[in-house]
Amino acid sequence: MVCGGQRTEPDYFAGLRISRQARLKVRVKADSPENLVKYAKSVFSKDEYDAAWCVVDVDHFDIDAATRLAAQSGIELAVSNPCFEVWLLLHHVDHKAFVKDGKAACALLGKHVPGYDKKLDFAVFEAGVEAAVERAKALDEPGNPSTGVWRLVENLLSR
Repeated sequence: MVCGGQRTEPDYFAGLRISRQARLKVRVKADSPENLVKYAKSVFSKDEYDAAWCVVDVDHFDIDAATRLAAQSGIELAVSNPCFEVWLLLHHVDHKAFVKDGKAACALLGKHVPGYDKKLDFAVFEAGVEAAVERAKALDEPGNPSTGVWRLVENLLSR
């Protein structure tokens, strides 16, 4: 899996890997979603791994280009709109209202995780993983808010 987030996403998936024995290798690269897909294609081969995933935020990026390239390259894409914090928020509450941007998403999450600052303690989210999957499934992808992270997490937990 490749993610564009420097702290939050790697912290979350490291916690998931440890607490749920999920088989996962995480790579971090701060770049556009399209470039993350290119990077994933270069570092994950089908011979070594069951699947390659990119976890990306919509933010201000051209997700359509990344989606097309991912489909051509056999890379799975888990897109969060506007950002990964939507996925984290769904661990605590069923949130369906529009989220303006990453700053707004962090503020909403801060109501449930006091002091949230992008550094993540997975223990705060562990009990809500299954609820987040169900809540994320109910959102309209690719709308706002939405997140496809549930597909990756469900895939990891089913192995």
